[in-house]
Order: sequence, then C-alpha cells, then structure tokens
Amino acid sequence: MSSEIQTQTEEPMHQEHPISLYLKIWLLLFVLSGLSYAVDYMQIQGALRWTLILFFMFLKAGLIICIFMHMMWERMALICAILLPPLCLLLFIGIMVLESNYTFLSRMLFFTSS
Repeated sequence: MSSEIQTQTEEPMHQEHPISLYLKIWLLLFVLSGLSYAVDYMQIQGALRWTLILFFMFLKAGLIICIFMHMMWERMALICAILLPPLCLLLFIGIMVLESNYTFLSRMLFFTSS
C-alpha cells in the first residue's frame, strides 16, 4: 500500500535535451547567417536578394522558436495560440499590399489620362 502512495506522489522526472542538439542548431544558425551574408557579398540585387534574405531569416526564426523556446515539445493548442495571430497579421498585410497596388494603379490610370 505504501509503495502505491509513494509512486503517485513522486514528482515527474525532469527531461533535459542533449547538448549535441543545441550545438547542431547553433551550427545550423551559423551556416544560415553565413548564407545570408553571402547574398550581400555576391551583390545579388532585386527581388531575388530580398527573397533569399527573408527565406534565411524565417528559417533562423523557426529554428530558434522550435528549439530554444522549446516550442517543438509543446502542445498543439499552445503552438496555435502563439503562432496563429502573427500568421493572421501577415495575411492581412498581404491583403493590404494587394489593395494598395490596385488603388495605386487605378489612380495612375484615371488621373494621368488627361
């Protein structure tokens, strides 16, 4: 009887992640930063430059959120509560960009035709 009570009241074991995981992620972040700087070093211009820089930025941010903020091991409800609002904001920003381009082009068409 006492062994049953003891097993129920014991605290759960604390799980630690291996240091090799953190070192691998640190090395991957270092490589991604190097690739981001290489875009500037090779003097890539235009939309390709910004696409590559943003791509590397999102990869680095995702790694930091998943590993160092322990989001990979959280429940799906917490992940959705943290990640869905910024994703909705990005969607709304994209919609506003499309609307602003439409407004700009329609103004250019009607106001410069005189």
